Amino acid sequence: MRFGAPKRGLSGRRHWTTPVALVLLIAAVAMPRVILPRNTFSYIVTFDITQSMDVEDIALNDAPVSRLAFARAAARDALGRLPCGSKLGWSVFTGQRTLLLLPPVEVCSNYDALLSSLDRIDWRMRWTNWSRIAEGGVYSAVRVAQDIGHGAAVVFVTDGQEAPPILPSDAPARDINPAQVKGWLIGVGGDQAAPIPRTDSDGRRDGYWQAEDVIQVPTRPGSETRAESHEELSELHGHYLAAVAEQIGFGYRRLSSTASLSEALLDARFAHREPVPTDLRWCPALLALLLLAWRFAPEFHSATRRVSAGRANSSYG
Repeated sequence: MRFGAPKRGLSGRRHWTTPVALVLLIAAVAMPRVILPRNTFSYIVTFDITQSMDVEDIALNDAPVSRLAFARAAARDALGRLPCGSKLGWSVFTGQRTLLLLPPVEVCSNYDALLSSLDRIDWRMRWTNWSRIAEGGVYSAVRVAQDIGHGAAVVFVTDGQEAPPILPSDAPARDINPAQVKGWLIGVGGDQAAPIPRTDSDGRRDGYWQAEDVIQVPTRPGSETRAESHEELSELHGHYLAAVAEQIGFGYRRLSSTASLSEALLDARFAHREPVPTDLRWCPALLALLLLAWRFAPEFHSATRRVSAGRANSSYG
């Protein structure tokens, strides 16, 4: 029997794919970012850091955490979901003032810095124990956003606890022009009133606030009945925050899960269409992978068949 030269299979005609795949892999490494239009967002997230935000009435990973800790977890989740080109900044509120900590910076190139600074937002930044959310905090946050410019929207995360309490007749009458600054009021907290932890200047827990320690809602003149006030307790004042949001042209959403903040921040109404450097290196890398898979697939199947045939023959030997 004469053995002729083996026929050149299909895989032999695919040798060109190897150098092409190599070129594509080199391109994937050296390829610069491409400028493409994309929807981006710009926000300054303000955290209420007053003592009512220390109430642990929310569960995270099946463990009770404070409202502030839950708000930080939601911001961490949103940070990972915002598209590259978006900008995010942090500020804190207590008293009647919002203090800017970090102006909006690009989320992808500054991810570690944003995450590290977010983890440091806690009680140590508190400079007073009272709060005027509607009269001072929100408007202060808006002024900060106006000073920053570039279309930065406001996200104000709070439980809505005013201390001292605000009577309906004292509701803020100022308006914010939503054409200039848009934003969200994000409510966080449970539905059941819970004691507010009391902390000293060093942040150590010192029991809970008692009724005689705080200002209660006074009895209205001429009222025959007195609604009992419990300002030493705290729950989410959602209806109040929704009313304030409607008055100033903001949206309101409850932070029912960590994903709730991401959903609000990715609302298309807050998007800006901008040219953004986009990483497309995955395209030539994926094409190179497909070419190599196509190049070696027939040889792999042929080798498998030969091994199977050899095993079958040896069983009859």
